[in-house]
Amino acid sequence: MDVDEWRELPAPHRYVHGGFVGSGILFSFHFPPADAYEGRFFQYITPVPESERTSQAVTGEDDRIGSTLAAGAYFIETNGGGAAAADPFSGVDPTIGAFRANAATAIFSRQIAEAIYGAGRPFGYSFGGSGGAYRTIGGLENTEGVWDGAVPFVLGSPMAIPNCFTPRIHALRVIGDSLDDVVDAMDAGGSGDPYATLSAEQAEALREVTGMGFPLRSWYGHRSMGMHALAVLYPGVRAMDPTYFDDFWTVPGYLGADAASSVHRDRVVLDTAIAELLTVADLVAAGVDIMTLPGASTGNADDSWQGRDTAAVVGVRLAAEPDRDPAFAELVVATGGAAGARIVLLQTIGDVAVFGPADPRVLGGLAAGDAVTLDNSGFLAIQTYHRHQVPGPEYTVWDQFRDESGAPRYPQRPLLVGPVFAAGAAGTVPTGRFHGKMILVESLMDREAYPWQADWYRREAAAFHGDALGDRFRLWMTDRALHSDTDVRDHPDQTINYGGMLQQALRDLAAWVERGVEPPAHSAYQIEGGQVSVSGVASERGGIQPTVTLTADGAGRVEVGVREDVVLRAEAETPGSGEVVSFEWDLDADGRYDTMSPVAPARSAFEERTVSFAEPGTHFVTVRVVAQRAVAQGTPYARLYNLARVRVVVA
Repeated sequence: MDVDEWRELPAPHRYVHGGFVGSGILFSFHFPPADAYEGRFFQYITPVPESERTSQAVTGEDDRIGSTLAAGAYFIETNGGGAAAADPFSGVDPTIGAFRANAATAIFSRQIAEAIYGAGRPFGYSFGGSGGAYRTIGGLENTEGVWDGAVPFVLGSPMAIPNCFTPRIHALRVIGDSLDDVVDAMDAGGSGDPYATLSAEQAEALREVTGMGFPLRSWYGHRSMGMHALAVLYPGVRAMDPTYFDDFWTVPGYLGADAASSVHRDRVVLDTAIAELLTVADLVAAGVDIMTLPGASTGNADDSWQGRDTAAVVGVRLAAEPDRDPAFAELVVATGGAAGARIVLLQTIGDVAVFGPADPRVLGGLAAGDAVTLDNSGFLAIQTYHRHQVPGPEYTVWDQFRDESGAPRYPQRPLLVGPVFAAGAAGTVPTGRFHGKMILVESLMDREAYPWQADWYRREAAAFHGDALGDRFRLWMTDRALHSDTDVRDHPDQTINYGGMLQQALRDLAAWVERGVEPPAHSAYQIEGGQVSVSGVASERGGIQPTVTLTADGAGRVEVGVREDVVLRAEAETPGSGEVVSFEWDLDADGRYDTMSPVAPARSAFEERTVSFAEPGTHFVTVRVVAQRAVAQGTPYARLYNLARVRVVVA
């Protein structure tokens, strides 16, 4: 251990940092004062092995360390064994990054805790989302006695990768700007028919991605979502199934072999050269804000797959520019020190190509004058890869690609790559055979881990645990929530921060394990055509998230004149635990909830207010409701959100 010191923020605690000699494993421990310690730890498991200090940069209501200390627990975070543990080509045993580094650290932390507090064995709980959900579940399925329970969140199935990304970028290409019509139809006061204005090809693409599970309401972010983690997953698919990218263009049954397909219209293959290497500063000087590009990092656990070094080369200026936008593409290097490399591009803007995650050694080998090819052939091919990855009948979202006999309608690849990726993250393919207790938290507007996959895990767990499942497992759905677990959202009027759900789930899990206090029941949900929905009635929905409705003059849409009064009415209710504590209003659709209305804590509450609009046009009003348990009220933690919107058309 190389650091042992007292810290005052985010709350007074003892900080210990160290590692296991010769292993590459580093850890951070945050111990509360003895009079605040209640005999447990919460261990955050990052999406990929990265820094053991990741959570120290998180503040406010998302503060994992602060919320843990407030719950009477000490906090653990590791680097998962470091960068080598995250690299499948490093030769490091993948189970180290999957669960063994975290397990070893949890075990060792108990020795330190017992030395500090002089108490018995601390209870232990892990939590992690996205890739961290795989790793959290890998820990509970492959060890016993290390953790007493876990809160995985935004979980993928073994078939998630790359199949949650491929239909999405196919739809982005085919539907394009017409996704604005889809958004309008699904928004408050919309028609409810997302297909009304689409061409036949566009409608087919939307049905396909919707049937795969992409939440229809989440298309509001179509201009900013980009390819997300596909930027780093794509090379792995290419390595495992290299012949696919030729077969796609030549073998009947693949979209690229259809001469009438729009992939031929959209294909870009441009032989050119590097005119100039570009850093972040160069891009900014050229008017390109790298942080606003689709798929660029915002520093969240959601996109920890990126890991960009801002001091490195992040793009190039090409000697020629394509005659159309290649969208998702690669830069294939033909000559020079990086010859043979394929670099994934986040975006191409004129003659500027901006890199996605890339090997620094490859970037270091680039030079002006190197011959390169700007080529989107591979990304056009991977857009329909999921059609050729049809798994067993338990994955019903693939039924759209089966014929009446249940056989696949398209040629199939020799390997299902999804389970390989899942095993790389979890250590083994998830099975539902976990030890301890679990509360799984899923987001209903998740664009990266489609919500039906949480139900897949529930069914797998039920098949193994049978009637005993109710004694050890809960599944809570969070409406209006995306993939990211921190309060950085591209449209706060559409989605909420679900960090408080995780904080409350950890507290409820501890009470369940330590005192036998059963947590609230599963969320009640329905799955139809790949889409997951929940009731708008709190008593029917279950889980812990409050419900909220909003009307304008009694409806979801109203048409009024300039400066004509509109009566807004918000009603909120908790499903049986917690109390409504406030309404927060965004009355002018600027993404800021600057009209706050605290209410006396109660199971249900309502508020009315009258507004008018001075300008004609379509206006949206959003209300966000906040609920908390009594013990959390007055703190920034365990705040449970939901939101509702109305459309006001002013003529």
